[in-house]
Amino acid sequence: MFRDRSSAERAYQALHERGYHKDDVNVLMSDETRKTHFGDETAHTELGDKAMEGAGVGSAIGGTAGAIIGAIAAIGTSVALPGLGLIIAGPIAAALAGAGAGGLTGGLVGALVGSGIPEEHAAEYEEGIKNGGIVMGVKPRNAEDAKYFEEEFRKSDADKVYRY
Repeated sequence: MFRDRSSAERAYQALHERGYHKDDVNVLMSDETRKTHFGDETAHTELGDKAMEGAGVGSAIGGTAGAIIGAIAAIGTSVALPGLGLIIAGPIAAALAGAGAGGLTGGLVGALVGSGIPEEHAAEYEEGIKNGGIVMGVKPRNAEDAKYFEEEFRKSDADKVYRY
């Protein structure tokens, strides 16, 4: 979890330098955080583009959890969930669709737990997102990459760095 755009950008660059691309990276933040750090008035970057992918989708999604699930599945990699005030981008968006309507109607913690994140960590992420944090993650291809990312995220002032 990152507290500002510059620390998230540094970590994202470390992923990119290791051969990972935006479709490999999960990013979760509140819509308010997206507007603050990645809105129209901010610098254009690849991470900023990823944060903006779901922004225009939010007004089209609304409605029931079932409609939200269908929209996530249709979009595939990025979605705005206006009922929860979240922007979710990356492979986890599809995983959250698989978590089912109960996960989404139960909030972010239920959806994250349904996608394999331990409940105590999911609760920390939810609290951090509510307080303006940017949660970023990636599924490393090997143990060497996992160690590298853990070190690089910490160097980039990440908080709550976990391996699953």
